[in-house]
Amino acid sequence: MTRYFAYGSNMSTALMKRRCPSAVAIETARLDGWRFFIMAAGFASIARANGSVVHGVLWWLAPRDLAALNAYEGVEGGLYVRRTLPVRRQDRHEPALVYVGTSPLAGRPRPAYQWGLAAAARQWQLPADYVRALERFAPAPPSTLLLPEAVR
Repeated sequence: MTRYFAYGSNMSTALMKRRCPSAVAIETARLDGWRFFIMAAGFASIARANGSVVHGVLWWLAPRDLAALNAYEGVEGGLYVRRTLPVRRQDRHEPALVYVGTSPLAGRPRPAYQWGLAAAARQWQLPADYVRALERFAPAPPSTLLLPEAVR
């Protein structure tokens, strides 16, 4: 089993169930010294930033789930790279797989994606200020967007 830290759409239990049926959620965690941003391609990524923190969800992945996530995250195509980073869970640090976008250029999130982030963060009861920060990426109310079934 692989410990995986999700900070984007993979925080959603419904989406992870579809992508990685054997994945088991562990609990929320955080990655200190990194900041969240949206890449030019419209997807979430992280970058090193002293004093910043990225909140997310830890999952256990079976080998088949890991293969599915590698494909979903576009590892072979170069959209993301796999890194092992120390995430903080409760009062200890643990190594976890994290997908980091290869582009340092910031952009705007894809319409359905932006609301899925905030919805997943609320589902996991991440800190309110962090949820508000994710909501700022969404320029329009959710009722005007075509949302994936999982976040309706």
